[in-house]
Amino acid sequence: MRTPNRIQTAWKTLQISPLAGFQYYHGETLWPQFSVGQPLTLVREADNPYDERAISITWQGHKLGYIPRMDNAAISQLLDRGEKMSALIVGLKKSNNPWERIVVEVRWQI
Repeated sequence: MRTPNRIQTAWKTLQISPLAGFQYYHGETLWPQFSVGQPLTLVREADNPYDERAISITWQGHKLGYIPRMDNAAISQLLDRGEKMSALIVGLKKSNNPWERIVVEVRWQI
């Protein structure tokens, strides 16, 4: 018996970054619900007054922070072109330094 041809969705890791701004959004109150491997949503904020390449990161509709400004150029360009991108939590650390709390993997569908 032949199996039907299926197009496999392939994702390429584009970058792994800390989550910027964790201390300013909902991350602390949601912390107990996070686990490694959970999907995140990338939201392009072209009208952000502080960074024209801003990309916020949300989890189940709650803003958690941003892709760091120094790491967002390629991702913002890809999103602006309509490329399919995804993100997930790849690291969690209880730390007083908010830059160490959540590590995010950004993937590009190829």
